[in-house]
Amino acid sequence: MKEKVVVITGASSGIGKALALECAARGAKLALAARRIDRLQELEKELSGTEIISVKADVSKEEDCKSLIEQTVQRYGKIDVLINNAGISMRALFADLELDLMKRLMDVNFWGTVFCTKYAMPHLLKTKGTVVGVISIAGYIGLPGRTGYSASKYAIRGFLDALRTENLKTGLHVLVAAPGFTASEVRQVALTADGSQQGETPRDESKMMSSEECARHIVNAIEKRKRELILTFKEGKLTVFLGKFLPKLLDRMAYSHMAKEHDSPFK
Repeated sequence: MKEKVVVITGASSGIGKALALECAARGAKLALAARRIDRLQELEKELSGTEIISVKADVSKEEDCKSLIEQTVQRYGKIDVLINNAGISMRALFADLELDLMKRLMDVNFWGTVFCTKYAMPHLLKTKGTVVGVISIAGYIGLPGRTGYSASKYAIRGFLDALRTENLKTGLHVLVAAPGFTASEVRQVALTADGSQQGETPRDESKMMSSEECARHIVNAIEKRKRELILTFKEGKLTVFLGKFLPKLLDRMAYSHMAKEHDSPFK
């Protein structure tokens, strides 16, 4: 990662912030994007020895994504790695939620990835660089109570898998990274049926993989140019395995597991 130019969306907290810290520790130059510019500026101070630009951007807006890429190239002259990390979650039964909630999930999670990747592509093709999509195990299994979230993560995986195949002969590297449950702010700000934030996590964050460990695995996978990264055994690799060979059993296990969450919308 030494001297590589790395763009990270959703870099103000959680996995995105941890990715910024990990890339900086390996000598990268950073372009960080988030809606909360004040948090990015705090992170800049924390990484005072690293070359960084911070860009206020809402990835659901095409113009913001275009501006992020333009500002990065104007500053550094190239892009080596794009990490599409920005995302939001939700928890509600499909029968109860407002349809606008589904659209918001797709706008941020899926279209944010598409917009940033589209504008970064010419620069990544020049450097034979890397596109990363940070998805979730919800991109391999439909999680009950998270229909919009799962749909958006499946969509990202399909988009990036197709992009990888299109570019078999161009040198572009495409990585789909699927963390299991990871300690971050994503569950606190997850949206409920009416679109409001749920405010507190329904899960025990202390038992989850840390954002820092997750980031180390993702950056290692970038350096090794892996095509896929599935993190954690029980909630990651085993889930994907069961989905392929014992899908009905996995459906029942997923329902039972998610129903145990505090204040679950189903039992």
